[in-house]
Amino acid sequence: MKPFENFTGLIGVLDRANVDTDQIIPKQFLKSIQRTGFGKDLFYDWRYLTDGKPNPDFPLNQNRFRGSSILVVRNNFGCGSSREHAVWAIQQDGYRAVVAPRVERQGNVVPAFADIFKNNCSKNGLLTIELSEHEVDRIFDLVNQTPGLRASIDLKQQTLVLETSPKVTFKFEIDSAVKERFIHGHDDIGMTLTYESQIKEFETKHHTQRYGT
Repeated sequence: MKPFENFTGLIGVLDRANVDTDQIIPKQFLKSIQRTGFGKDLFYDWRYLTDGKPNPDFPLNQNRFRGSSILVVRNNFGCGSSREHAVWAIQQDGYRAVVAPRVERQGNVVPAFADIFKNNCSKNGLLTIELSEHEVDRIFDLVNQTPGLRASIDLKQQTLVLETSPKVTFKFEIDSAVKERFIHGHDDIGMTLTYESQIKEFETKHHTQRYGT
C-alpha cells in the first residue's frame, strides 16, 4: 500500500447522493481475477454513451476535471453490495481521496460512506474524508466558482486545504489506527509484520513451554 501523508491534487466533483457500488463499477466488469484495469470502467453507465463514446453530460468527463485526483461526492457513497473492485476502480482512475458529507436531519443520520465500502477503502489505501453537509456544499460552490481548483491534504494534521485566495481549511476526523496505516503504507499483512519480533518471541516461548526445547 502506498504511504499517504501529504498530497495535493485537482478536485473533481460528482453531485449525486446514494451512489452504489454497481454504479461505481458495474457487475459485468467483475469477472477478472486480476486487480488491475478497472479505472476505465469507473462510473461506466454514466461515463459512456451506448455506442461507447464518452458522455459529454457526465460531470467528470468535463475538461476542467481531467486528471482530478480528489473526488467530492454526496452522502451514502459506496452503498449497495460489497465489492472491492469499486475501490480499485476509483484508485486506478487516479483518485487518492474521496470527500463526502455526513447528513443529519430531524434526528436521522445518513452516513458519508457505506460502512463496508469505507472499510474496503481503508484496507486498500483510498482515503475517505467525512465533512459536514455545509462544508461539502461550500466545496461544490468554490469548485464551480474556481475552474481548476486544487486542494492539499495533510493527513498528520487532518486538514483539507482548498487552494483558493484566501485558502479555505477544513478539519476532518479519522480513526487513529487507520491514520497510522495510511501514513506508513501498511495493509493488513504490513500491520501484522510490524509485530514480527513479538510474534517470534511468543512462538519461541510457547515452543519452549510445550516441548522444553
